[in-house]
Amino acid sequence: MLTKKVYVGMSADMIHPGHLNIIKEASKLGEVIIGLLTDKAIASYKRLPALNYEQRKIIVESIKGVERVVPQNELDYVPNLRELKPDYVVHGDDWKKGVQRQTRQRVIDTLKEWGGVLHEVPYTKGISSTQLNQSLKEVGTTPNIRMERFRRLIESKPIVRVLEAHNGLTGLIVEHASVEQDGRNKEFDAMWLSSLTDSTAKGKPDIEAVDVTSRLHSLNDILEVTTKPIIYDGDTGGIPEHFVFTVKTLERLGVSAIIIEDKTGLKKNSLFGTEVSQTQSAIEDFCCKITAGKKAQVTKDFMIIARIESLILKQGVDDAITRAAAYIEAGADGIMIHSKEKDGKEILEFCERYNKFEKRMPLVAVPSSYNHLYEKQLMEAGVNIVIYANHLLRSAYPAMVDVAETILKHERSLEVNDRCMSIKEILSLIPGTK
Repeated sequence: MLTKKVYVGMSADMIHPGHLNIIKEASKLGEVIIGLLTDKAIASYKRLPALNYEQRKIIVESIKGVERVVPQNELDYVPNLRELKPDYVVHGDDWKKGVQRQTRQRVIDTLKEWGGVLHEVPYTKGISSTQLNQSLKEVGTTPNIRMERFRRLIESKPIVRVLEAHNGLTGLIVEHASVEQDGRNKEFDAMWLSSLTDSTAKGKPDIEAVDVTSRLHSLNDILEVTTKPIIYDGDTGGIPEHFVFTVKTLERLGVSAIIIEDKTGLKKNSLFGTEVSQTQSAIEDFCCKITAGKKAQVTKDFMIIARIESLILKQGVDDAITRAAAYIEAGADGIMIHSKEKDGKEILEFCERYNKFEKRMPLVAVPSSYNHLYEKQLMEAGVNIVIYANHLLRSAYPAMVDVAETILKHERSLEVNDRCMSIKEILSLIPGTK
C-alpha cells in the first residue's frame, strides 16, 4: 500500500506550538512534505522573515514527523500542489478569514482535480505570530542583523520602499507605518537618513555644515528605537582618507549602506541643479574614493552606493551611463541616478540603457521631482530601490507653522485641538513610557 502524501505550507519564521501541532496531525495522515515559503514569497504579502530560507529549512527538517522540505516560491499553493499531487493538504483553520481566504479556496479547487482533501487543524489558542514578532521588535536587533537585512530585501522584493527619517520619532513612524491593501500588508522596508532633513531639522544649511559627529547623534537616536535597515546619506563622502573612517563607523553601528554623490567643492542641494555653482568629480577621483571605502569595510554586507549627478548638472544620459559603468568597476554595490526634471523621461532613458549592463548592480531612484510615476512603473523600468527622501520633514513643517500661527491669532490653543494628537497618544508612541 502506497504511503499517502501530505502537504503542509508554512513560513516557519518562528516555530511555535501551533506549527508543531499541525505537523503532528499531518504525520498521522501520511508522509509529511513541508512547502517552505521562500523569502520572496513571504515578502510578497508581509514583512521579510527574520531568518532566511536556508536557516528556516535546517530548523524545519529537524522537526519530528517531517519527511522532506521543498521550496514554495509563491504565496499561492497551486504550482506546488499540481507538481506533487498530495492526497492531503493540512493547514490551521485560522485561514478561513482574512488575507489567506482566497488562497484557501484555490487549494480546495485544485485538490478536486485529483481527489485530494483539505484537512484543517483547530487554531492553537494563545499563540500569535504577530504578538511574537512584536515582542521581538521590542527587544530590538543587533548591528549585524540590521545591516545584512537590506541585501536580503533587495534579493527578495521586486522593489524596496524607503522613507526619510531625521530623528527618533520619525524613525518610529517609518518602523511602524503600515496599510492593508488587497489582502496584503504594505510597509516601508528601510529608512533614509537624509543630510538635507537632518541639517534642516537642526536649522543648518544643507552644505555639509553638520559634521559626521553631529549626524551620528541623530543616527544613534534612530538606531536605539528601530530595527529596520538604514541607508545613510553621505553627501560627497569627503576626501578618501576621511571617507574610510566614515565607512568603518557606519558599518560598526549596523548601517546597511551609504550613498555618496560624485560632486566636489562646497556641497549644494542637487535640486538647485545649475542654478548654483556645482562641480562634478572626475570619474577617476570618484572611483578612487569608492575603492578606498570598499577596502576599508570589514563585512560583505555593507554597501557603498554611487550617486550620479550627471543629469542634475546637464551632462546628459551618455555621461551618466559612462560613470555608472566606471563606478561599478571600481566596486560600487549600487547606483543611484538623480534628476530634477518633472517628466521623468531622462530617468526612464537611463534605466533602459542601464538594464543592458552585463555587470548590473541594484538601481536606486529618488522620485521627488517626477513623483507622478508609480512604484510599479519604476519597478518595470528596472529600479530596485525607491527613496522618498524628505517627505516627513516637509509635511511636518507646514503643519507646525499653521498651529503656531493659529495660537497667535486666537490667543489660546483650543482652535488647534483637532490638528494635534492628544498627549496620551503621543506618549503611547514612545516605547517604555508607561
